[in-house]
Amino acid sequence: MTEGKPMRPTITILAVNTGSSSIKFSLYESGAVEELLFSGSLTRIGLRDGRFSVTDPEGRFIDCRRLETADHAEACRIVFSWIRTHGPGMPDAVGHRIVHGGPRHSAPEMVSVELLASIAELVPYAPEHLPQALNALRQAAWTFPGVFQVACFDTAFHMSMPPVARLYALPEPYRSAGVQRYGFHGLSYEYILGELTALRDRLARRGRIIIAHLGHGASMVAVRDGRSIETTMGFSPAGGLVMGTRTGDLDPGVLLFLLHEGHLSVDGLRDLVNRRSGMLGVSGTSDDMRDLLEAESSEKAARQAVELFCYQARKHAGSLAAVLGGVDMLVFTGGIGEHAPEVRWRICSGLEHLGIRIDSDRNRENSSIISHDSSSVIVRIMKTNEELTIVRQTRRLLEAR
Repeated sequence: MTEGKPMRPTITILAVNTGSSSIKFSLYESGAVEELLFSGSLTRIGLRDGRFSVTDPEGRFIDCRRLETADHAEACRIVFSWIRTHGPGMPDAVGHRIVHGGPRHSAPEMVSVELLASIAELVPYAPEHLPQALNALRQAAWTFPGVFQVACFDTAFHMSMPPVARLYALPEPYRSAGVQRYGFHGLSYEYILGELTALRDRLARRGRIIIAHLGHGASMVAVRDGRSIETTMGFSPAGGLVMGTRTGDLDPGVLLFLLHEGHLSVDGLRDLVNRRSGMLGVSGTSDDMRDLLEAESSEKAARQAVELFCYQARKHAGSLAAVLGGVDMLVFTGGIGEHAPEVRWRICSGLEHLGIRIDSDRNRENSSIISHDSSSVIVRIMKTNEELTIVRQTRRLLEAR
């Protein structure tokens, strides 16, 4: 301990990450360092074959069972009741991932009645995510009365983007109503930059970095000197790259055509864009990259889905490099980014003009650095941890108060 500097007290912080049909959670002891106590999830909420599981820090199951839940409110009650019953006691704070902060929320905020009302007004911005987050906020307040709660906004990381990068070519009244580009996966990107800083990598604060968060949801960000200057997602998490079930960027004329011709209603379009398209829509069989890679040698549609994903990612990487004026580092993260060597290889093939060269052996072995010694761009694989970012943001806000 540094003389004259008090030791940081250890507190427990629960991180809650709500999705459209799942809840992920992690309980940490936060002191001089963060120590994971347990983590878990409840998946397929409102669907058949729901699964509740909790593991210890070594990945051993503490609880694992099939569990069907009627809706997100019931799922929240089950999750938080389990945590209160099986945890070391009442947590000192709860941090929540909030997908969309709209134009108002640019930093973590203490949860209050006023904040809940503000998030409720933003539901049309992210109807697939914000109602579920509101359920979690309200249920946590009921299960853990009096406990300090923090909303951590996924869009806040991208508030540093220049005005031109936020702009849509729409009349001013619509832009004034909040229709602009926001960007997402900010909690993941903040974690990656924090890890690079911990590694004493000078590029974290003085460099041009592209981070590719590739999972069921996927996006990329261009970071210059530690700040987001461009990203692939826009107004909603459905834009940008092709994803598991989301379209990614789509000519708006397609949606107008489907509406005008009566093929789909507004609700039908929302379902199409978010749940029935992407790699699932192209392959017709699966939204899981592992399934598609296994099937692509014998199924044309599976091969097309993989090819489209990699092509779009390579194209967007090139455009982000153009915005940056070159690139010093490329980071792969997320489930696909961390575990799919073939996908990483295909994305990087054709980016040699940017100075990117992959070492095939390092890539196959999922090494932390997979770039070839002759590559002028460092290419890394890094495991992300959005929940730990939530814990750190919650701790900072708690200490600030």
